[in-house]
Amino acid sequence: MYTIHMKRTNLVLNAALLDEATRVLGVKTYSAAVNLALAEVLRIRKLQRLPQFFGRGLWQGDLQEMREDLGSRAAARRQRSRR
Repeated sequence: MYTIHMKRTNLVLNAALLDEATRVLGVKTYSAAVNLALAEVLRIRKLQRLPQFFGRGLWQGDLQEMREDLGSRAAARRQRSRR
């Protein structure tokens, strides 16, 4: 498997937010709440970037023409394999 490296640090956090996050996230420790909240923020940011990723380099062409071309190539391969 893999090893998770932890970093010990001191943070000044809003106590009310930390208590609420611990309760809402259903975790037992403040460390677990902070780690889960960080992971969730990163997950959300990655999801927000997906439209930008998929919006680039979209194929533009004639799908019917491409299908006909693929069909003719497949027919040529079948014909060559019969020889």
